[in-house]
Amino acid sequence: MSEELPFWKRKTLAEMNQEEWESLCDGCGKCCLHKLENAESGEVHYTSVACRLLDLDKIRCTRYAERARWVATCIILTPDNAGFDWLPGTCAYRVLHEGRELPAWHPLVTGDPDSVHEAGMSVRGLVVAECQAGDLEDYIIDIEAPAKT
Repeated sequence: MSEELPFWKRKTLAEMNQEEWESLCDGCGKCCLHKLENAESGEVHYTSVACRLLDLDKIRCTRYAERARWVATCIILTPDNAGFDWLPGTCAYRVLHEGRELPAWHPLVTGDPDSVHEAGMSVRGLVVAECQAGDLEDYIIDIEAPAKT
C-alpha cells in the first residue's frame, strides 16, 4: 500500500484550508523585511531591516493575528491576493505556485521548525530592528543567498 502524498503535493494553493496554508510558512522572516521597489523597473530590493513587529530572536511576528492593524503596509498573503513574484525564491508559497518541490530544509519536510534556521535560510542574526536603522538604501541585501553561518 502506498503512503498518501502530503497535502502540498496533492492540493493547489487555492484548495488548501487555512491550517494547511499557514503551515506552508517556513518561518524564515524574509517577508517581514522592509523592501524598496525601483519605480522605473518595478524590481523589488530587500533590506536587512526588520518590521517593528518581528521578534528578532524567534523570527515570528509579535502581533500576527492583528498585524495589518499595526502595520498598514503589511500584506496578508492569501491564495486570492498572492502576487508571488515579490516573495523570495525560497518561499514555499512561491515555490509551490511555480510547481517546484519544497526544499529539504523546509519544516514540513523535516518535521523540525528550526530546520530553516539551521540551514541558514532565515533572517535570524542577520537583521536590524526598524528603530535602529537609518536610510533603507544602506541596508539592501541579496535575499536569495543563504546566510553565512
